[in-house]
Amino acid sequence: MTATKSARTGTARARRASAPVRKGPGATGKLKRKEYESELEKLHVELVKLQEWVKAKGLKVCVVFEGRDGAGKGGTIKAITERVSPRVFRVVALPAPTEREKTQLYIQRYIPHLPAAGEIVIFDRSWYNRAGVERVMGFCTEDQVKRFLAMVPAAEKAMVDAGIVLIKYWLEVSPEEQTRRLEARIGDGRKIWKLSPMDLQSYGRWYDYSRARDEMFRATDTAWAPWFVVHSDDKKRARLNVIAHLLGRVPYEEVHRKKIELPKRQKAHGYRESDFPFKFIPTKY
Repeated sequence: MTATKSARTGTARARRASAPVRKGPGATGKLKRKEYESELEKLHVELVKLQEWVKAKGLKVCVVFEGRDGAGKGGTIKAITERVSPRVFRVVALPAPTEREKTQLYIQRYIPHLPAAGEIVIFDRSWYNRAGVERVMGFCTEDQVKRFLAMVPAAEKAMVDAGIVLIKYWLEVSPEEQTRRLEARIGDGRKIWKLSPMDLQSYGRWYDYSRARDEMFRATDTAWAPWFVVHSDDKKRARLNVIAHLLGRVPYEEVHRKKIELPKRQKAHGYRESDFPFKFIPTKY
């Protein structure tokens, strides 16, 4: 395949992947699980191709996920990463800053986690905490927020100029759906850990978060690092559309691999299974 034809193929694949998942007239309804899993399987295959391309070409990709509490950031990130290598797709979810980190340049503690060649780093919340939760909950001053919003475009321009592909997603959920999801966490032992005291305090400040989001967008939605908004009331559709869009933002091609065949196993040469008293776990299921 010629270089020109190869480039056209990669561009066409990127266009297909960047298009939202389209359904028939019932596209506004909830996506059925079987349909979702079928589409997700196809997208997982493409994510593996992207992974191998990023490794082969030494690309550096940084994906930022922000959004309201309960908007589905964690589930979307899990859908992206469940079939790829954690050595290539690294998820970064930093805890609250230490006393030492509070004295640093604000973005400083995020810089060590930016991708090196051959990596895709996904931030489950990011430096934009300052423009969102820290601002709304009073963990920083308005002057600090203003300085942050003025500094971020230049910092992100420096990332992009250094060769990082920077993609920023904001997941938006309706107030009714957010209430339903947060209430569901209260009585579910599998999800109760997701409901922090901070979530409870911030729940009532819907419009404070709206104002903070709007100002953040106005200041940091740039040509080199735009924000992409995802309506996530239907979590399954949101996950599929985010993955399809992500695939379209990083043009890639399938890396040629030699045909894989399992080698023959060595002969036993007299080996017999050990009679060591192995401590097997109880069979309960």
